[in-house]
Amino acid sequence: MKLTERFRLSRFVAGEKAIDTPVTLNHRRIFILPTLRGLGFVLLIALLLLIAFVYNNNLTYMLAFLLASVFFVTILHSYKALAGLVVQKGRSKAVFAGEAAGFDIHINNPTDLQRQQLQVTQQDSQRLVIQAQGAAHITLYSITQKRGWHTAGTVTLSSTYPLGLFRAWSPIRFGLKALVYPKPALIEIPFPQISLAGAQQGFNQKRGDDFQGLQAYQSGDSIKHIHWKAFAKGLGVFSKQYAGEQSIEEIRLDYDQAPGHSIEERLSQLCRWVVDAEQAGITYSFALPGLKLPPDNGLAHYQKCLEALALF
Repeated sequence: MKLTERFRLSRFVAGEKAIDTPVTLNHRRIFILPTLRGLGFVLLIALLLLIAFVYNNNLTYMLAFLLASVFFVTILHSYKALAGLVVQKGRSKAVFAGEAAGFDIHINNPTDLQRQQLQVTQQDSQRLVIQAQGAAHITLYSITQKRGWHTAGTVTLSSTYPLGLFRAWSPIRFGLKALVYPKPALIEIPFPQISLAGAQQGFNQKRGDDFQGLQAYQSGDSIKHIHWKAFAKGLGVFSKQYAGEQSIEEIRLDYDQAPGHSIEERLSQLCRWVVDAEQAGITYSFALPGLKLPPDNGLAHYQKCLEALALF
């Protein structure tokens, strides 16, 4: 590494280039600076030296030099708190916009030293202790704002062991990212179109149908018909039944039929339809400009639709 690159300021904060392979912490990746406690310790040593000089007191000189030796020896122990650790990325799960994306990080300690006072930081922080020849697996969470790929960014491993006089840290960037789906629309709008098979059965999607009563919830019942008040009171899960109502066999979810004043609003509504259709067990086709998926349901079809919405 060139000298100019080694002292580049971004290395101390953001780390080096993002990689996918495990990272072993060494002198190139570990940085050390005094903490506020450490600076106060230096001030104490300077004050003792001043007193020893003014009063020509040998015992005070000895105390000042003893504390100074402790200060400099602590640098080595602070470095050894991180040196040799192996950090590697794990997996991440897809989430909806506005939710926290979780990034798995694995830390291995192949040495015979116990690692104490470790802290792993991304948007949140977690403290941990890793035993000798041990390992730790943690999940760091980052709040997402919009659909698409959300990168983990810089993961910083740090420690103030043993005396808190120094902070040793190592910023690491992995090629770790999570897929973020559009946020489902909050307003429930009826499905845009029913297949001919459903129409022939006399299905009526209007809310104006006469209410007939409640029945125990069955797999495939629309979540829109769940009697939430009864559920909140702990009475069980019931579905509202309406006159002339029949089950939907197949619907078509099309971007062109999704309401909204912008692309994001239309994708959000389309996402809501996909979630509702899947939860209700309805077979649905899916269409975006340049993409058409045949009628289907199930986890694989559900994930394909949401992934297409995220990357549109």
